[in-house]
Amino acid sequence: MSDPIVIIGAGQAAASFISRHTALGNEESLLLIGDEPLPPYQRPPLSKKYLLGELDRERLFIRPQQWYADQGVITRFNTRVESIAAGDKNITTEGGETIAYSKLVLSTGSRARDLPDAVGGNLKGVFTLRNMADIDQVAPKFQVGRKLLIIGGGYIGLEAAAVARLLGLEVVLLEMADRILQRVAAEQTSDYFRNLHRGQKVDLRESARMTHLLDQDGQVAGAELEGGEVIEADLVLVGIGGSPNSELAEDAGLDCDNGISVDETCQTSDAHIYAGGDCCSFIRQGSRIRLESVQNASDQGDLIARVFAGEDVRYDSLPWFWSDQYGCKLQIAGLNHGFDQTVVRPGANEDGQSIWYYRDGTLIAVDAMNDPKAYAFGRKIIDAGLNPSPEVVANPDTDLKALAKK
Repeated sequence: MSDPIVIIGAGQAAASFISRHTALGNEESLLLIGDEPLPPYQRPPLSKKYLLGELDRERLFIRPQQWYADQGVITRFNTRVESIAAGDKNITTEGGETIAYSKLVLSTGSRARDLPDAVGGNLKGVFTLRNMADIDQVAPKFQVGRKLLIIGGGYIGLEAAAVARLLGLEVVLLEMADRILQRVAAEQTSDYFRNLHRGQKVDLRESARMTHLLDQDGQVAGAELEGGEVIEADLVLVGIGGSPNSELAEDAGLDCDNGISVDETCQTSDAHIYAGGDCCSFIRQGSRIRLESVQNASDQGDLIARVFAGEDVRYDSLPWFWSDQYGCKLQIAGLNHGFDQTVVRPGANEDGQSIWYYRDGTLIAVDAMNDPKAYAFGRKIIDAGLNPSPEVVANPDTDLKALAKK
């Protein structure tokens, strides 16, 4: 028998790759290796419905565990890969087993950035929210009346704040930048979510710098800010971004730049190794970027399977994202990198609106809050390469459906 295609990392990209591989009838055998004890599962609901207790573990699985066996996929969960020998086309597991591969797919994902130990990041009661084990550990501590301190005003931090308030916790959220979502969204989107959270009695602090967490016999007790203010806390959530899990690739000598560098077919600098999802970076519109999103991981995993089947395909998917906070659904189409103009379009409902981003006069992205039509038609408009003027988009009488057909 020939050596299998080995997939390292049991996340969204891996599940998508396996689904497309089997659907295409490819007869090459597959070996899926993941360091968690679970089959691939959905991660976005972890900090939302799963943390709220509204979603059972099995419902998070992208496919039932038995499905992989039914497809002839060999699985090794709870297994860590120690190294890749690209020249010999084999990998070595932490247990010392050497496994040969015909092709290798890296879908190792990303990990949450931790606070340094020097400022208290190693204290008990300090958590990150990245995988199911993280949520299982922190969820029992989300109890009515407890004091939660969230460090980081990105989407993870804001989603956690919303869940905590819904469960009756007191919440303080610290963002050291001038505004929440500063790195990823326009001021208007920041304003919308600042008002939303303050309306739900979140003590949201911007331009707030923490000097260190407070240690009470090894347990976090709060934080001290620059200027000396002390904030008491029973537990702390850290949401300060993620880093790609690219160490295996780096140690194997693969090209890496903010993740594992891949080309438009998701091939790495080694012809027999491909990568997809949060762990890799790729060229889009002349810039190398890395995306942490379900869409990106799913589309790249799918594309790799099609490339292996001999299809002449290139990765050029329009990015999209979403976030749920309280009763608000944020939907994002496109990437707003380098925008120099925004316009606000009112939604059909009082709490709905959309932000449209332009760069050099070209529409590049849309943020839609409780405005699914703006998102749907905005996505179609951008994907089709259409470019309505800011004045046309901002006019509430403009028919977006008609714009999307031009």
